[in-house]
Amino acid sequence: MSEEILLTQEGYDKLEAERDMLVSVRRKEVSERLKEAISYGDLSENAEYDAAKNEQAELEEKIHKLETMMRNAKIINEDEVSGDHVNVGLTVRVVETQTGEEQSFVIVGSTEADPFAEPARISNESLVGQGLLGKGIGEVAEIVVPDGVLHYRIEEITK
Repeated sequence: MSEEILLTQEGYDKLEAERDMLVSVRRKEVSERLKEAISYGDLSENAEYDAAKNEQAELEEKIHKLETMMRNAKIINEDEVSGDHVNVGLTVRVVETQTGEEQSFVIVGSTEADPFAEPARISNESLVGQGLLGKGIGEVAEIVVPDGVLHYRIEEITK
């Protein structure tokens, strides 16, 4: 049995759009390359044919992976998530108590994580994500990370 994948509706829609593009556009492109390579004749020494077959296999694997993720997706309904405590699908603004640095994070499932987005989209499975989950406004999360210990005070939780 496959593992449940937490996704926001936006994340699910992105997966679906990527899958649709691969199925409707990329499959046709690869199929055309394969037909062209076959037209060159002798398949035993045809580098174009080998490359096209490899590309086709990679494409089908990617489509299968996306479809599996979509089948196992649990979409987080933001309307059902209370904003009282940090949870998946919510944005949290924190202050590092030792430096006064303020940061905002959107807590998402691991497949949607993008720490370079603005605000950073961090996984609920990451050290920081796990440390923030369940905390309420005013609480301090003490999070052990490889560089030491972070002390984040929860300033705001929004949908």
